Amino acid sequence: MIELKNINKTFRVVKKTSGAKEAFKAMFHREYKEIEALKDLSLKVNEGEIVGYIGPNGAGKSTSIKVMSGILTPDSGECSIMGYTPWKDRRRYVKNIGVVFGQRSQLWWDVPVMDSFLLLKDIYNVPEKTFRENVDMLTEMLNLNEFINQPLRQLSLGQKMRAEIAGSLLHNPQLLFLDEPTIGLDATTKLSVRNFIKTINKEKGTTIMLTTHDMNDIDAITDRVVLIGKGRILYDGSFEQIKKKYGNNKTLTVSFENEAEPIEISGAVLTKIDRNQATYTVDTGTVSIAEIINRLSEKTQLTDVDVKSQAIEEIVASLYEHFNIK
Repeated sequence: MIELKNINKTFRVVKKTSGAKEAFKAMFHREYKEIEALKDLSLKVNEGEIVGYIGPNGAGKSTSIKVMSGILTPDSGECSIMGYTPWKDRRRYVKNIGVVFGQRSQLWWDVPVMDSFLLLKDIYNVPEKTFRENVDMLTEMLNLNEFINQPLRQLSLGQKMRAEIAGSLLHNPQLLFLDEPTIGLDATTKLSVRNFIKTINKEKGTTIMLTTHDMNDIDAITDRVVLIGKGRILYDGSFEQIKKKYGNNKTLTVSFENEAEPIEISGAVLTKIDRNQATYTVDTGTVSIAEIINRLSEKTQLTDVDVKSQAIEEIVASLYEHFNIK
């Protein structure tokens, strides 16, 4: 489906200067610097996969997505997607992909959503029967009925995003690029969008590249995660492996029968104590939660135990720190 080999992309940008004197000089003689956005980037994605594409700002995510969607031409390297070279076969290629950018719109601002869908139908030459079937399916799955005849400018952020996702799927693309599809959405709408993405992948076999900073999206939707940093692929594997390797820390909160006293336990770090309750941080890579509870039980009477896993964002932050790309 997707195969990138040794993709490189460098941007030439003007050096920024400060001060009136430097600004005056820059009017006649500009100095430039080169930024390597992608460095020998290689990636392979199989048909029907949902891949979480993560990395900090400036890592090269957007640049590589733009290369894969045919918007940018790399300086060197090979890219074959569904047998097309995106920037060379752009017209034929884009009929097979859908793209949703969380910060940009493909729909028309002042016209009803349905009118935008009709315009997209003509742009992609979607047969009438296919168009009607897809509109009906997407309207039901994304609950578009309540606003499909309203102009885009009148919609809430969540409604706009649902309309954008629907618009990107009207022509039955084999490949869907989603860039921050849940940014700014409330919890209910996020769940709706996540469930829809999984459903469309399962029922239509759509291959999905998901780029997001919301690690709960990655955890809920994807099985495979690709980490990009400094223009290179640094990790390619399952999210479960990341959690096992970098998510060892758990928070253990215990309640005592009597007023709590500081109890030092080997393998656990006491982080908080308040009346009849104490909180410990436990590295489960070296000692189990059950063992810590047993050791505490030997020293005092416990009345309640609560265990919390490390937050997804903290786990990914540890991953970034490991690769020195924070």
